[in-house]
Amino acid sequence: MTTPVYRASFRFQADHPSLPGHFPGRPLVAGVLLLEQVAQALRTWRGERLAHVREAKFLAPLRPGEAAELQLTPAGAQVRFEIRREGVLLARGLVEGATHE
Repeated sequence: MTTPVYRASFRFQADHPSLPGHFPGRPLVAGVLLLEQVAQALRTWRGERLAHVREAKFLAPLRPGEAAELQLTPAGAQVRFEIRREGVLLARGLVEGATHE
């Protein structure tokens, strides 16, 4: 049985290979990397792979070296996610998982 809420922390270092191209001189962590964190957390928490991103809103940037907190919460058959930095909402959305086949 999974816990009702899952939490994890993460951080991308300045030498991450995606950062030089996103954006040169003013790097930001790309949204796809944030979604990858959601996918990894879903796999750890429920043993499911990320099957669908139903909704994703990116509200504020995450810069290299900044710590972020991810929270997953059940929402019926889906999972709601929030990513925050020091209480500031960076991203939120709704995903669906599927068991590995």
